[in-house]
Amino acid sequence: MGKQAKTAIEPTREENYPEWYQEVIKASDMAEISPVRGCMVIKPWGYALWENISRVLDDMFKATGVKNAYFPLFIPINFLEKEAEHVEGFAKECAVVTHHKLEQDESGRLVPAGKLTEPLIVRPTSETIIGDSFSKWINSYRDLPVLINQWANVVRWEMRTRIFLRTSEFLWQEGHTVHATKEEAEERTQMMLDVYKKMAEEYLAIPVITGEKSESEKFPGAETTTCIEAMMQDRKALQAGTSHFLGQNFAKASDIKFQSDKEIEEYGWTTSWGVSTRLIGGLIMTHGDDNGVILPPRVASSHVVLIPIIRKDKDKQMVMDYTNELAARLRNTAYYGYPIRVEIDDRDIGGAKNWEWIKKGSPLRVEIGPKDIASDSVFVGRRDKEPRDKSAINKDTFVDEVGNMLDEIQNTLFQKALAYREKHTRNIDDKNEFDAFFTPENKERPKIHGGFAVSHWCGDAACEKQIKERLNVTVRCIPYDQENEDGECIECGKASKKRVIFAKAY
Repeated sequence: MGKQAKTAIEPTREENYPEWYQEVIKASDMAEISPVRGCMVIKPWGYALWENISRVLDDMFKATGVKNAYFPLFIPINFLEKEAEHVEGFAKECAVVTHHKLEQDESGRLVPAGKLTEPLIVRPTSETIIGDSFSKWINSYRDLPVLINQWANVVRWEMRTRIFLRTSEFLWQEGHTVHATKEEAEERTQMMLDVYKKMAEEYLAIPVITGEKSESEKFPGAETTTCIEAMMQDRKALQAGTSHFLGQNFAKASDIKFQSDKEIEEYGWTTSWGVSTRLIGGLIMTHGDDNGVILPPRVASSHVVLIPIIRKDKDKQMVMDYTNELAARLRNTAYYGYPIRVEIDDRDIGGAKNWEWIKKGSPLRVEIGPKDIASDSVFVGRRDKEPRDKSAINKDTFVDEVGNMLDEIQNTLFQKALAYREKHTRNIDDKNEFDAFFTPENKERPKIHGGFAVSHWCGDAACEKQIKERLNVTVRCIPYDQENEDGECIECGKASKKRVIFAKAY
């Protein structure tokens, strides 16, 4: 056997997947750990990715009639107390503000002072504070529907954190709507889930399964929680987005009422829905390889990086003129509704530049040197191919074909991820086979378990709890895309009409 090629990221996915994930983030310069425990600093390359995701989602939301607003970071504690199931679900994660100023003690240290008469919660989610505003805005059926979204940060005091996937503070959007009828609210819940599916599959190139959460996994206070679930390369599930039908629970808690067209006072029907910077973690774990992250072109921080190759001072002006002219042409070219995003890396650091951009996941790397200029061509490497797989392309041809090349990369990433999920998804009806599917193959390196088990479940929370305690496996969703089918619960053997997705999860 030949010597195995050295990879840019160590350890590899095979050797230690969790550590590989952390090293990929570090190598791509996307984010870093903050001095504040459990929080992160999102650096420009990572934040540009979030900006692109946000921009696309914002356009999708507005196309459905949603408008943006902003609500306070702080929530009076009595607001959470109004909805018992909601406060119970978030109580252990709340950050609480109890004082409003600092004073110096005798030793000169700063200590909290000015105790608040009522503590304030740093928002873990905003149903209650937004509900208070809705109760003032809505009087008549003519005021409905109210369709609001906010881009914000939230705080959930996590004990075990991981950059992008689970941090004490993270960025997200949260949509909140009020409707006159149950049917309208349920329709909006599904509409927004479809928006999230479109974002995941068409922009992030992440195949997802849509469905409903089980009772134990749904959002606190919701009637129904719907979700998109994706498989990562360690075969764990990632809940990538949720859309909740809240019924009238929060409307009653916040006194959101309206006069119907029959002049009857009724409570509104509400929804909420959200995705977060967790999507970036999902993107990394779905598409990354042992050389770093691979960014899907439709949301990539940059589409093309131009790398001038200058070995002699006399060539510098010529190479830079050629590079800048190409950059201008590319930036005047549209891709998926937005101008091509171009980086020029003219740093004098030799061949290290190429590997930096491989690790950062830029879809296309373009080298430009005197020989290329002489033939009016560029030397192009695609991130979805091997690092040394590069080819010379006529400059004009490259400008004309750049959109097609980016789409080829986008489609390749999606099809590869879909094939991986299908390979590691299995219908299982035998309990022993089910347990073996979720047992690591190597106890010394508990790297791999089966993936997604599609099995019957009777719907009893006791069975779900037993499976979770035994295998650390949960019902990820009850998929929409399935027919009723007679079977037996994988845990207790009772009659079941549907299969569900069981998996280990982040």
